[in-house]
Amino acid sequence: MTAHSSSKDAARGSLACVGLGMTLGSHLTPLARSHIEQADVVFAALAHGAAERWLQRMHPDVRSLQPYYQEGKSRQKTYREWVELMMTEVRAGKCVCAVFYGHPGIFAWSPRTAIELARAEGYAAHMEPGISAEDCLYADLGIDPGRFGCQHFEASQLLFYERKLDPCSYVVLWQVALVGDWSLTRFETGPAYRQVLVDVLGADYPLDHEIIIYRAATLPIEKPRVRRIRLGELPDITLTGEDTVVLPPAASLKPNHAVRQRLQALDKAGALA
Repeated sequence: MTAHSSSKDAARGSLACVGLGMTLGSHLTPLARSHIEQADVVFAALAHGAAERWLQRMHPDVRSLQPYYQEGKSRQKTYREWVELMMTEVRAGKCVCAVFYGHPGIFAWSPRTAIELARAEGYAAHMEPGISAEDCLYADLGIDPGRFGCQHFEASQLLFYERKLDPCSYVVLWQVALVGDWSLTRFETGPAYRQVLVDVLGADYPLDHEIIIYRAATLPIEKPRVRRIRLGELPDITLTGEDTVVLPPAASLKPNHAVRQRLQALDKAGALA
């Protein structure tokens, strides 16, 4: 019998990873709140101290994960430490709730990994979605992803791999402030790295194409931040990790006449049947 199985026999642990949403106090769902209030232990991976203090009013044992971030330390190591912290309590038979900024399954390695590991070891594990920056972006910028389509890329991935952009759709680039960082130790790169991104995007977009720099509101007293600049100006502005870059369509949708004719023929055949 393994140590993990013996601890489970003594008391069954569980894990719930929930999203706090983007705007403090406004986006928490009733079910996510229930997971927090009923937990034995609550871990918090939140961007603001105010959010942690607000969470502490709901539960007496809130443990911040933010101190595990350290200058020069790989974020991947930090995220593995988070998983181990959560799983240690689950294996001890605790009902664990981990609270993450936004949606716990979007740009969040630790929640997915912890849930997979907990389930593999036989524990109950659940992810409760939260309102994400993407959800806020659609609302604040008035974008309907069903109109022209919408592509999403982590900015560095767009540089590290050969990806195909569709300039007829919206293109959303995440974590542009970190673009080009191989090390996972930095929290921002710089203008020279963003220039590489602009050069890649320049194959599909003119440099004077208007793009949007978007940041969701995180406090109820805030408003979303929306800046419109030309693509060629992207290396010259200040960006933070909360900023998202949106490229509106630069070309019109092109009709696929061959497929349209096939569909019309099917419609006609159906009408005659």
